[in-house]
Amino acid sequence: MPQSFDTQSVSRELLRSWRGKRSQIAQSRRLGYSSNVAYAWESGRRFPTAVEALRSAALGGRSAEDIWVAFHGNRPAWLDHVAPDTAEGVVAALSDLRGRTPIDEIAERAGLSRFAVSRALSGQTLPRLPTFLALVEALSLRLLDWLAAAAPIADLPSIAPAWSQLEAQRRAAYALPWTQAVLRAIELTEYQQLPAHQPGWIAARIGLPDSVERDCLDALAAGGQIRWNGRHWQVDGSEALDTRRDRALGVRNKQFWAQTGLDQLAKQSDGLFSYNVFSVSERDLERLRRLHLAYFRQLRSVVAESTPSERVVVANVQLFALDAGTLGPEPADVAASDDSPLS
Repeated sequence: MPQSFDTQSVSRELLRSWRGKRSQIAQSRRLGYSSNVAYAWESGRRFPTAVEALRSAALGGRSAEDIWVAFHGNRPAWLDHVAPDTAEGVVAALSDLRGRTPIDEIAERAGLSRFAVSRALSGQTLPRLPTFLALVEALSLRLLDWLAAAAPIADLPSIAPAWSQLEAQRRAAYALPWTQAVLRAIELTEYQQLPAHQPGWIAARIGLPDSVERDCLDALAAGGQIRWNGRHWQVDGSEALDTRRDRALGVRNKQFWAQTGLDQLAKQSDGLFSYNVFSVSERDLERLRRLHLAYFRQLRSVVAESTPSERVVVANVQLFALDAGTLGPEPADVAASDDSPLS
């Protein structure tokens, strides 16, 4: 589930940050209004549409294009076809984040009606800034990264604690990739049914030295990802940790879990290990890329709905070209969780 944010408070902070040193009246004039809309927006009396907000961001030195490129870690393909600070651009951005996520699921995550979500995603209505932010979080689970791309975190005090916690989690993932597997082990029904936490139980279950278990638990507790209930550790939220903001971290974690797969193969694990080296047309390669992404999305959906938690599993999903050329950008809803093992 996505985190809960006060999107109205952070909207006011964003608007104030984008205004900079200009007066509210001057900002309103620069946006083309004769009335003092900046005051109304920043006071929370009413809020700008996402388009108006993104134009305000541009006046503050953060263009909509720059925000989306920083958020994705690359230039999304839709930017080549539509301006991001237009109604069409907002729809394209949200649709790109959505992938094939059902409307009902988005509405539940965002705390909005199915009708409101449907109209926003179809372009029938322009979402106001707080609703737009709620949709970004519901669709990507990465609102904090979007906000960090849109304004200095120092200007957004309402989300500063959550941002500090997220950065601590990323540092833990870099230093101790096994923290992600330890998280999933804590979710296991068998662990939660123990009379009390047993040091070394998690290590034995997933094949770690006891010292690594201790280090991972310490790092997870420090990052706010787990809490002690008096008898066991419990996971605080189950979101996948996105590491694209730090490309080196993302690459390192992918290498780590790929190597873990190699280690399992060398031990003749009973896991599923398959490969196929082939030549194919560009057209069919695109079909395979889409199948590959669709499989991973479906895998995530099954995992998200699976109860009870009985096994800790890693899925390494790879498709790459050996010759020149790329396979195209990775959609946000896939890349957003590709560094986390699955349980």
